[in-house]
Amino acid sequence: MTNQVITINRKKYAVGLFWQPTGAGYVPRAYARSLARGIDKKLKLFTEYRGMVGLGSRRVGHHSGMDSVAAAITDALGEFSSFLAVFAVSGAFLLVAVRNGVILEDKLFTDENTARAEYFKLSEIPDWGALIAPSAWGMPRAIERNVSDLISRAAHYTLRPISRAGAVFASVVLFAMFIVLAIWFFREPLGQMFEPRLQPSQLDPELVAEYNKQVEEKNKELDAQFEIEKPQPPQPLVMPYDYLPDPMARARTCYQAIAFLMQPVTGWNQTVVECNETHASTVFDRTFGTVGDFYMVASQLMPASFVQQQSDNSLYVRATLPAVQTRASLDERDVETVYRAVLTAFQSIDTPVDAQMVVDTLTNGVDTAYLNIVEVAAESKLIPMQFMQIFDDFGGVYMTRCEWDADARIWNYEVIIYAK
Repeated sequence: MTNQVITINRKKYAVGLFWQPTGAGYVPRAYARSLARGIDKKLKLFTEYRGMVGLGSRRVGHHSGMDSVAAAITDALGEFSSFLAVFAVSGAFLLVAVRNGVILEDKLFTDENTARAEYFKLSEIPDWGALIAPSAWGMPRAIERNVSDLISRAAHYTLRPISRAGAVFASVVLFAMFIVLAIWFFREPLGQMFEPRLQPSQLDPELVAEYNKQVEEKNKELDAQFEIEKPQPPQPLVMPYDYLPDPMARARTCYQAIAFLMQPVTGWNQTVVECNETHASTVFDRTFGTVGDFYMVASQLMPASFVQQQSDNSLYVRATLPAVQTRASLDERDVETVYRAVLTAFQSIDTPVDAQMVVDTLTNGVDTAYLNIVEVAAESKLIPMQFMQIFDDFGGVYMTRCEWDADARIWNYEVIIYAK
């Protein structure tokens, strides 16, 4: 695979990241881990930039601490919300395309003809704020810029490991070094601590009794002065599978909420609608409509929904899900049996599925419980109510997320099953 690293001003930058906007309420590291699991498990690195995550891989030369060149260029051209740029860099051609603040393309081409063809294809999209290309290409309206003039050496948006295992190991090593240095620095006080001390039998009994009496009286004075309260006992553990929504009612709620947000608004398009644990949300992209018209129509079609303007041409809309009655539900089988049953259920309908067994930890600071969970992710043409029928024979089922992609005409589902 082509190396996706370039050197600018004697500093290496990562190219060819897989960029994806993060959904509302998502933790970037968790969202990156979910994306990597569904796209390519060799994507071990990620960076966060303006509501997006970019995934990288060590097999193309990326490493932790390396900056993203696409993010750096987007920052440098911050006056443009949309731009299409190609730069000649060390015998290769770097293409970066940003649309309404979202990075669409981040590629490195070793062949000039391929780079020119990709640039020409993207340039046919109207309303680019800026066009940048080598002057030898003769592209209309395009100007030539040197990428080294745009990027500073200061760190911007660096790649980090998706997994925390390396950071934990480094922390353990640093902690061990701290302990060794502390022992060396305090060697004399520690030596004095282990020197032989006077035994109680060697002390004057009258002096010991007087000392204990004074200590007891002083403690009573302090208790009365500061009114020391006894620590409260911790709250009992609450198991999540004791309060799960009915799977079919949950599926119906998400289906209705997504349909609620997929209503047509003239001059605005929404292609992906997501239903998470508490809300359904989508992004409307402007084609020819106005913000004023959108608010006027949305107040009638989508009353009580939350609208937030992300840019001049993009609006984020969120609707709160109604409460669904909960119940206690747990699959009585062990997690391995549940995992095999999930694979069998999806294989019987010839549907690919990404399933894995995980252990979640629940604690209140004193007591700890370990929850055995089977995580299921799948794409399907089935609507939520039909898809959840696959899990009729399972207990402890909870659909954490579903998403409708109107362009691909496909549903994306994430389901967890609590097992014994």
